[in-house]
Amino acid sequence: MVKLIIGTKGTGKTKILLGLVNSATEKSKGAVICIEKGAKLNYDVTYRARLIDTDEFAIQDAQSLYGFITGIVASNRDITDIYVDSALKICGDDVASFTAFVEEVDAISGKLGFDCTMTSSIDFKACPDSLKDKVINMQ
Repeated sequence: MVKLIIGTKGTGKTKILLGLVNSATEKSKGAVICIEKGAKLNYDVTYRARLIDTDEFAIQDAQSLYGFITGIVASNRDITDIYVDSALKICGDDVASFTAFVEEVDAISGKLGFDCTMTSSIDFKACPDSLKDKVINMQ
């Protein structure tokens, strides 16, 4: 299942995500993955979560990110949670590709049994209708 934390820049999305990541490591019976764009969360994510910087792997679009996530899951079936910070930005700020990406991740996460939570800098009004049911209100 995919959940989205959305809002404009500076609204606290990453802070919410960090709380969820660190909480998940306390509860999970498997692996917790946190994917980020740029190495900025090193000191905020607990050592119990695997932190991966997409810039190290030249991931710059939705299909690359989807392939990256499925590759991670294929190599470790014990993953319970995946968190992606700045997912829309990693997808090149292409809303149409991001929408398709979210739907693909939602399908594979349901099939393989992991949860995926992503942050994206987009206003709720600008969010595609097909994604609005995945948005969680954390305020």
